[in-house]
Amino acid sequence: MKVPMLDLKPQYAQLKHLLLPEIMDVIENQTFILGPKVSKLEKELSDYIGTRFTIGCSSGTDALLMALMALDIGQGDEVITTPYTFFATAGSIARVGARAVFVDIEPDTFLMNIEQVEKKISLKTKAIMPVHLFGQCVDMEPLLALAKKYNLKVIEDAAQAIGSGYKGKNAGTMGDIGCFSFFPSKNLGCFGDGGLVSTNSETLNERLKGLRVHGGQIQYHHNEVGLNARLDALQAAVVSVKLPYLKSWTEGRRRHAAIYNELFAGNPNVVTPVEKTDRYHIYNQYVIRVKNRDALKAYLTEKEIGCAVYYPLSLHQQKCFANLGYTEGSFPESEKAAKETLALPVYPEMSEEQLKFVAAAVNEFTCKKG
Repeated sequence: MKVPMLDLKPQYAQLKHLLLPEIMDVIENQTFILGPKVSKLEKELSDYIGTRFTIGCSSGTDALLMALMALDIGQGDEVITTPYTFFATAGSIARVGARAVFVDIEPDTFLMNIEQVEKKISLKTKAIMPVHLFGQCVDMEPLLALAKKYNLKVIEDAAQAIGSGYKGKNAGTMGDIGCFSFFPSKNLGCFGDGGLVSTNSETLNERLKGLRVHGGQIQYHHNEVGLNARLDALQAAVVSVKLPYLKSWTEGRRRHAAIYNELFAGNPNVVTPVEKTDRYHIYNQYVIRVKNRDALKAYLTEKEIGCAVYYPLSLHQQKCFANLGYTEGSFPESEKAAKETLALPVYPEMSEEQLKFVAAAVNEFTCKKG
């Protein structure tokens, strides 16, 4: 049995009869950038996420850049975030000239350890950027309290977390700005790159809409130097078709995660994901922690079972961030997670037989090797 890490073909087959007419409509109308398809999607996502405004943009990375620029964060400023995340989180901070200040992660959830944030706040700190990693929200209540205490902005990196929840609130609705990605492998993915910014502020909404079009909403009139970060109408059309199915896809991922948890329950050598009782985890990734991770990955690959390492190197260890002055051992939990974590297939179209096949292989190897 072959089990890919992700197989989008069944999803496309399910929705092909809806997707192709929408794509052809864009082609026939020749409105490829922004336009009515993008406006329609923004309204739909505003309703789904639960914010007053959403602004479609070209990628999750550009969503983060736009958020930082809209909050006037730049040269000499500091933004507190996590080193255990995708590169774009800290990369966007560096791109605006600010400095990423890292705090370590919780060992059970891999999320930013909020208890370490306050001691990293300085006079240069302008914002906190929590990352709702793998589909679970950061502990936002104490984080927001710290932000209020020190008058800091909060940018939620929700690139992996659309539809996830915290104490009844959706990811991307709790901070000043939320940032999402529609990269094809995401729970809600388009057919290329795409992103979204969410906010409840009318002022920020207007600023963000200008920033995505070179800093001005009126053609050839620029209030500031912005980005070329517009969302393609084709991508908006694809996401609009998929959005009504997102809830059932999420329930499928959660169901598969629960099955994995049961199948690994008797194996002390596999640490399964922890879902906090006040969260709603959407399992963009199902990430286990094991010893001999690289050997297990090679074993699963040999058996034609897809798996992936997110992330093999913490951001403070990346060569391009050497100037930040961190060394090995600066963030031990992040470094340990980078060596021990492995993502398993969890996409909603998987069969129970596939799930059992994956789990059996993991159990066989880890029980033998420890």
